[in-house]
Amino acid sequence: MSAASSAGPRPIGTTRPEPRADGRKDTLPVAPRLTTPGRSARPGGVIPRRGPAGAARPRAGAAAVAALALLLAGCTPGADEEEPDPGTSAPAATQESQDAGGTQDPAGGTGSAEAPDEVVAGAPEGLEEFYGQDLAWSECETSFECAFLTVPVDYAEPEGATIELALLRSAATGDPQGSLVVNPGGPGGSGVDYAMMAGAVVSPEVARAYDVVGFDPRGVGRSAPVTCVDDDQLDEFLGSDPSPDDPAEEAEVEALLEEFATACAENAGELLEHVSTVEAARDMDVLRAALGEERLTYLGASYGTFLGTTYATLFPDRVGRFVLDGAIDPTLSAVEMGLGQAAGFERATRAYVEDCVAGGDCPLGEDVETAMAAIPQFLAGLDQAPLPVSGDEVSELTEGWGMLGIVVAMYAEDFWPILTQALERAQQGDGTLLMFLANTYASRGADGVYQGNGMQSIYAVNCLDRPSEETDDLDTEAVRARFEEVSPTWGRYLAGDGACGVWPAEAAETVDDYSATGAGPILVLGTTRDPATPYEWAVDLADVLDSGVLVTYEGDGHTAYGRSNDCITDAVDDYLLEGTVPQDGLTC
Repeated sequence: MSAASSAGPRPIGTTRPEPRADGRKDTLPVAPRLTTPGRSARPGGVIPRRGPAGAARPRAGAAAVAALALLLAGCTPGADEEEPDPGTSAPAATQESQDAGGTQDPAGGTGSAEAPDEVVAGAPEGLEEFYGQDLAWSECETSFECAFLTVPVDYAEPEGATIELALLRSAATGDPQGSLVVNPGGPGGSGVDYAMMAGAVVSPEVARAYDVVGFDPRGVGRSAPVTCVDDDQLDEFLGSDPSPDDPAEEAEVEALLEEFATACAENAGELLEHVSTVEAARDMDVLRAALGEERLTYLGASYGTFLGTTYATLFPDRVGRFVLDGAIDPTLSAVEMGLGQAAGFERATRAYVEDCVAGGDCPLGEDVETAMAAIPQFLAGLDQAPLPVSGDEVSELTEGWGMLGIVVAMYAEDFWPILTQALERAQQGDGTLLMFLANTYASRGADGVYQGNGMQSIYAVNCLDRPSEETDDLDTEAVRARFEEVSPTWGRYLAGDGACGVWPAEAAETVDDYSATGAGPILVLGTTRDPATPYEWAVDLADVLDSGVLVTYEGDGHTAYGRSNDCITDAVDDYLLEGTVPQDGLTC
């Protein structure tokens, strides 16, 4: 019997579309929010206008004050927990083979399409029904397969409320050797959407060999989404002043953050306490079993590296072939993480400016230092006099929107020419193209409609994973001075603890040791001029993990696999396809 069938009736108000006559689904519906008799969750809420947020990819972004301060934040120090037995698996590769390069046990990450008895037998006590559930795959989105995975809201109470996670599978174009689970980052990025882009996410060779499976983590996208405010309210939130200049503006910021946190508590209810990365990692192990895999094969980008690291920590014997691209160091404090990102964005911005100046006719100035200084001056000008925007529900480019429009271009060199053109038009008094870039960052259309809930769920996840401690004070002048010293351009936006300082929920479970002792080789990819996840974090994560193998891409932009060079592609593909572990310290 599947867990879904044993969980009881669906919640009131939760429906799925009627099937088409041909049995196919046009689109994947939103999964039920929370299955508890007599209870339901309702969207809506108070108007929060500003506060920090972040993203692993350009599709999700930042609100005001410390618009980048919680960018992918994942560190959660906490008490030791006794982990349930994940079961046994084939022996992991030795550290010696990682250091010298070698081949991982080919059993890692492969498995049958249906959950074998031995996979279910390894389920933690009380979770057997979840681990043994059958996934009812059906055609969706024209050429993919979709299903729902049932998981408990609280793993400490598996007989209590449940939610359903949306899944999408892009079938292998050749003979599949197993499933590759992918996560694009965020937190708040949709794994369903990411898997739909499998042709761009992985190489043709990997696409031939693996079913690429994406899932929307709990609280995200189509999986019981945490929704605090509506689109109009979110517009106001993101477009508000990110750099308060006096006590009155500071007080307004605090009030807005409290309003947002209150709205999340009112509208997300019980689920708000259970959208942590630890719980998402436990969901991934249920997914592994439901896919019939003895060990999990995984590709995680940006925040997805923290999700993967957490999984490896909880279930080291279940780690198959793991690739963590654009790595987060989970041991960093809030200040260390913020300062690292400040340095990363400053470095990436300077790389853009150098390219702009070298190309001639750079709208920011004729030399690098003048051009660097022009960016904060431009944003300060928007604070005083926003630029008009045409063809968008937003009529003015404020400092908040302008900041997002510039930030998104730091994620990939492909955005640089567009940013230069947008700045040229801004000098002419038109903020429309820069607003287009800001929309890209926020996953927002010109009609004011947001794709998914990533701009809201990022708070819910980050504030559980990295809560603001009572002993922390990130809003002091001394801390702000440190940030502005590291990053004259972005430091003022990165300092501060934002919404997490007033967040109304605490994580049910945390992790404090991320060594993942006993796991097989884990590839850690770092890009030397990555703005969002600085290269130093990849070096640190590879060191924190007992079996980490560092691979370096010397270049610009966020993450490496699929957007860098053949050296990176070959290293990752050889590992995923053959289990060949690259030389630790390989530089591409």
